[in-house]
Amino acid sequence: MKQTINLPVFMNIEHRIILFDGVCKLCNAWSRFIIRFDKNKIFKLASVQSDKGRAILKHYNLPLNYYETMLYIENGVAYKKSTAFLKIVRQLPYPFRFLAFTKFLPLSMRDWLYDRIALNRYVLFGKYDQCLMPEADHEKRFL
Repeated sequence: MKQTINLPVFMNIEHRIILFDGVCKLCNAWSRFIIRFDKNKIFKLASVQSDKGRAILKHYNLPLNYYETMLYIENGVAYKKSTAFLKIVRQLPYPFRFLAFTKFLPLSMRDWLYDRIALNRYVLFGKYDQCLMPEADHEKRFL
């Protein structure tokens, strides 16, 4: 018997969704990187500040008032921190998928390194006053 996963109505099981902080300059650079190098357009993007982003956070019982990790959803399963990063880069073209070599580090070490950047991202990279809007030719890349 096939297992049914209840997802928000705007999502389907085939979506591969990257949820990112829309005011973080590093996170916006990451989303632009994904748009540029995801030639097969397998990923959908959503900012946590958007209505759909907030609905995703709520669906996965994650806080709505602060955001400290990228979230990647594949087959209805949510992945966080370094695991999310690795799952994404493994699907990108070479040479970027070589970044997945870090999967050989212990999870605690990978997530510790991830947290050092994520928790200090505004200080290290800066912050926008508001979410940037997707460019017209990128609209289909967003939920």
